[in-house]
This record gives sequence, structure tokens and C-alpha cells, in this order.
Amino acid sequence: MKIKVDEKIAEAAVLGGAFFGGGGGGDLREGLKHAKLAIELGEVVIVDVDSIPKDKYIATASMVGAPAAKEKYLLPVHAIKSTELFMNVARVPLGGLISSENGGYSTINGWIQSAALGIPIVDAPANGRAHPAAVMGSMGLHKLPDYISIQTAVGGNKEKRMYTEVIVKGSLERAAKMIREAAVQAGGLVAVTRNPVTPEYVKENAAVGAISQAIEIGRIIQEYGSDVDQMVEKIIGYLGGGKTIDKGEVEQATLETRGGFDVGKIIVKGSTNKRYEATFWNEFMTLEDTEGKRYGTFPDLIVMVDLQTGLPLTSAEVKQGDKVLLVVVPKEYLILGAGVKDPDVLKLVEQAIGKKVV
Repeated sequence: MKIKVDEKIAEAAVLGGAFFGGGGGGDLREGLKHAKLAIELGEVVIVDVDSIPKDKYIATASMVGAPAAKEKYLLPVHAIKSTELFMNVARVPLGGLISSENGGYSTINGWIQSAALGIPIVDAPANGRAHPAAVMGSMGLHKLPDYISIQTAVGGNKEKRMYTEVIVKGSLERAAKMIREAAVQAGGLVAVTRNPVTPEYVKENAAVGAISQAIEIGRIIQEYGSDVDQMVEKIIGYLGGGKTIDKGEVEQATLETRGGFDVGKIIVKGSTNKRYEATFWNEFMTLEDTEGKRYGTFPDLIVMVDLQTGLPLTSAEVKQGDKVLLVVVPKEYLILGAGVKDPDVLKLVEQAIGKKVV
């Protein structure tokens, strides 16, 4: 497989990625802008993992931070600089880049670097849906006691003296915490390149095929976005499972940026006056009604679709008065990487939102 990305494919990737963002995964408007910039900079080619030579390595490109942070400042040049720093310090032959996850922005993680540096994008993101913690996008590397993580991060506004470049080597959890702190110091967001692994490791532990799946979901949104009910029905049909829970209006949206994450909850008044509570830790983590019935729990995909635009909303942009459609796709119908299949990792969610998930 080889996909040469054009503007139509780029838009589909971002729209479909936003659906798999599940409340996180970055701003799709920025995603559309930077996807277009990438294909103006050079050629963006998506290839399958089997096309990467066995003597080459694959690295993960991502953004780390809190999307709602007021002083976040991230430019395309920061992403390129992050990958250049990584190549200098890792000193391995880099044959491809994968995104950390799907999302309105994160599906295109690595595209700008791909265009500028001539490195192909591999259709095997670390996770097929968006997630909050870096360990969730580590493809299970945290379970390898001898694995030394290499991570580089760049971001921040030089004029405000917040520009930050960080190179970290160490255990995956320690390195991830230091990168998260770098995001805080840079104003809330950094571009990261991390964790060189072999193509074989990616094939066994990543979400193989999840970028092309996002493109297909994006094509459904492109075609049916003006009719939200039909669009969601087509998406659920394509994925093989999922359910529309209800339509309603957002009564309350609370958010705080804590430790480099957006954390909060959203209350939606449904069509029969039933109220639903969605908690989030960047992404939506749980959806339940006020009677305590649980409809979805991360890594299930919980999506709020804006009934006016037909577009999936991020937790950071939901506001009181928004009219939304609540959708849940159980994890069994998603392409997930090894990082979100570990019950110990999911306990991090419980610590963040104070609700049982495992």
C-alpha cells in the first residue's frame, strides 16, 4: 500500500481522525491547516509497515500537553526541530514515522516532518484512538524492563521566554513525566518525537491500518456530514458496532488544566430530560446518566458530535448551550495499540477522574 496524500485525502484523514479523537486528539481546524501546509511543503506518503526495511527503525511523532492551556504555542517548525533533534541523539536509521494516535490533529502527527525531511508515514499509529497519557501510546514498551526511551520535545514562545527544547533518555514512565513537565514549561504544548522501534515491533503492537481507517471514516463525514443521524449510522455500520445514546443540549461544562492535562466534566440534558455526565481527561473517559447507568468507559470511544456542524467536538471546546449527539463505540470495534490494553495503565484514568474504569 502507498497513499500519496492530496488535499481531499488530507481533509478526510483529519475529519475521520477527529471522530477517533473521542474528545481529544487536538483541534481539527489546526489539523486541516497543518495537513494542507504539509502537502504544500513536499510529498506526504503513507505506506504500510511491511514496506519499511527490517534494518530501519520507526519513531513516534506526537503532541503532548493540555489543548486548553492559555499560553500554548506550537509551530510547524517545532515539529521539524523535534524530529531533527531525535535523529541526532538516537543515531539509528529512521525509516518511518507513526503518529501516537488518531485525532483531529494527531492523525497528521509527523506529516510536516515527513514532507520536510522525506521520511514516510507508516499506517500504524501507536493507538487507533486518542488517549491522554504517553504510556498509552507506547505500544507496550513500558513492560520491557531494559527499554531505554529516547524522547525530544520542542515548543513555546521565544518572545515570552517560554521556548523549550528537551532531550530525555530513561525509563519510559520517567521520560514521559519529564516531557509532560516540558509541556507545562513551554506554555502547555510541545511537539515530541520518541521511542525508536523495529518495524516488527510496530506490526505486533501498534494500531495497524488505523490511519487508512480514519480516512474512510472521514470520507463518510465528507459525504453525509449535513445529515448527522445518517452520518453516524454510516460510521457505526462501517466500524461494525456502536450506538447513538441520545441528543441533547450541554447544560454545564467545567474544565481545569492540571499537571499538563485538561480535566473536567460535561452535563448534557437529553431528549427526554434525562441527564448525562461525560468526564474527561483530555479525552472523554466515561459517559453515564444521573441514575448511574454507564454507557461507555475508556478505551471505548465516546464522541460528542455538534448537531449544527456535523463535526466531532473536543472536550476543550464544548460549551454551555451546544446541541450535541452522544455516540459510543465499544473498544471491541476499534483498532487499539498495546498501550491501552494494559489494566495497570487504565488505573491512571481512575486516579485522574476519580471514577472506576477497570
